[in-house]
Amino acid sequence: MQVSSTARVLIAGQAPGTRVHASGRPFTDPSGDRLRSWMGIGEDIFYDAAKVTILPMGFCFPGLDDNGGDLPPRPECAPRWRAQLMAAMPQLEYVLAIGMYAQKWHLAGLQKRTLTESVRAWREFHELRPVRVMPMPHPSWRNTAWLKTNPWFEAELVPVLQGDVKALVS
Repeated sequence: MQVSSTARVLIAGQAPGTRVHASGRPFTDPSGDRLRSWMGIGEDIFYDAAKVTILPMGFCFPGLDDNGGDLPPRPECAPRWRAQLMAAMPQLEYVLAIGMYAQKWHLAGLQKRTLTESVRAWREFHELRPVRVMPMPHPSWRNTAWLKTNPWFEAELVPVLQGDVKALVS
C-alpha cells in the first residue's frame, strides 16, 4: 500500500501476491514491470507516493488456489476500510482498476459482464467525472494469452493510458 494526499493517480489492484507479500512493497515482481511499461513510467515515479497511490482491494495475501494462482481478495476487506480511505483522497483524478474486483468497486455497477467487456469499453469509463477510471487486466504473466487475443489493448488503450499518466504525474 502507498497512500498519499497529493497523488492524482490511483492504482487499484487486487491483493498482494506471494512475492509482494514477502517484499512488503507493491508490484515488486514481473507484473509490476509490465504495469510500469503500460503506464510509461519508471520505478522512480511509480514509487513516489506524492504522485501515485497504490491501494489494493485487500491488504493481506489471500493464499493460493489449487493451481498455484493467487486467491481473490478476501470479501470482507474492502467493505471495511476502502470507502474511508478513498474519502481521505479527494484529489484523485484517475483510477487504474486492475482486475474484476477493482472494477466492480470503482465502476460501481457500470462494469460489464466480463473483464474483457469492461476493458474493451474503456472509452466509456475514461470520461467519467470527477474521477476517470481505466479498466485494466492484471499485468501478470498469466494474462499473456489474453494480451495476444486482445491486441487492441496495447494498440489502443495503452497509448492513451501513457498520455494520461504523463499529464497527471508531471
